[in-house]
Amino acid sequence: MSRAVVFAYHNVGFRCLSVLLAHGVDVALVVTHRDNPKEVIWFDSVQKLAELHGIPVITPDNPNAPEVVDQIAALQPDFFFSFYYREMLKAPLLAIPKQGALNMHGSLLPKYRGRVPVNWAIIRGETETGATLHYMTEKPDNGDIVAQQAVPILPNDTAHEVFQKVTVAAEMALNGVLPALLAGTAKAEKQDLSKGAYFGGRKAEDGVIAWSQSALEIHNLVRAVAPPYPGATTMLMGKPMRILQTLVTGCTVTGEKPAFYVKDGKAYAICGSGVLRVVRFELDGVETGAAEFAAKHGDTRFEFNC
Repeated sequence: MSRAVVFAYHNVGFRCLSVLLAHGVDVALVVTHRDNPKEVIWFDSVQKLAELHGIPVITPDNPNAPEVVDQIAALQPDFFFSFYYREMLKAPLLAIPKQGALNMHGSLLPKYRGRVPVNWAIIRGETETGATLHYMTEKPDNGDIVAQQAVPILPNDTAHEVFQKVTVAAEMALNGVLPALLAGTAKAEKQDLSKGAYFGGRKAEDGVIAWSQSALEIHNLVRAVAPPYPGATTMLMGKPMRILQTLVTGCTVTGEKPAFYVKDGKAYAICGSGVLRVVRFELDGVETGAAEFAAKHGDTRFEFNC
């Protein structure tokens, strides 16, 4: 029986740990994160799953600390698996497992290496993404690929919806290749790093809408940061506004400033080019419907404060 130490968090961590257990892998230790009270916890708990199966759990601030490295080395694992764990593993850790350290990344590598790959793929208008299992090196997301599974990104999919697909893709990729990995017969393919690039993390302020952009670009931003992420934001009538859901209308406008208005019971936003239908929005922290907005403010066009 192969022994593994698993570094995991989030839904991908939960489902991929489940795959390892289903295949009879001896998971000697789970390394995970303490939940951040400032973060919206909408995903499953890896720690609770590990505890359910009697697996020891640690939550170090720094997994590369010498005492953590010594604790893990004493277990003599055959494999490391990293599933949406948020810290980089350095050389002393990576040298421990006899049969290698593998990471599950939420994109079709070599595309979208780095942070929040699902959100970036939507922002950039991709029509597919997926999950990739690859060997870990000290540089993130550049090791040899063992398995990939693609999923579609539909035109109105939110990041949450795509992340759910990527979670299933990760489960499928791992489940399919794990028998060969455990048997030592899995084949690995070197990445052509010239076909992708690194992307950094995103902050709430990165969701501020630039209304000079096209309706499609703004629509992609809205769905990429829609709840449970912080949302796309702007200012209207001097009040903070959060755009939660949009649809691209196909309408064109010329020479008009970006503005918000209601017509025939539906809300719209004029963009740098094109018009968005604003399906859901909040004004000053309160979700407001188009009819309610029109009853209060009439059919006047209100320019965005941008």
